[in-house]
Amino acid sequence: MNTMTTSTHFTRPRALIATAILGVLAASFAAVCGAAGSAGEPQSIVKYADLDISTSQGATVLYNRIRSASEGLCAPLNGGDLDSKFRAKACVQRAIEGAVAKVNRPALYAVYAAKHEVQQPAKFLTADRR
Repeated sequence: MNTMTTSTHFTRPRALIATAILGVLAASFAAVCGAAGSAGEPQSIVKYADLDISTSQGATVLYNRIRSASEGLCAPLNGGDLDSKFRAKACVQRAIEGAVAKVNRPALYAVYAAKHEVQQPAKFLTADRR
């Protein structure tokens, strides 16, 4: 009679070690992906030295340049399905918001607010009463 006996004494610790290693690898991969999303986002340079962004016309041209660059950067996220379209749209929105905040000019913010139906901060008028 041919019989074969296998010992589970050594296979269980090996399986446990393999599971632990895979778990650590999976956790480190998730951390790397999270870090790439926050610090490794693609960037683009939008030049505007040729514009007078204190005017509505100049700010509108700059806004259009920012929007175009943002759409180009975020286009790879759009895989055609509904979920990826939402991700790409959110990416464009974040990129535009970040660029407008970085430029930090009232006329550009006014164009942004008009395009996105954002209320502008209220201006307080004070009268000199004596």
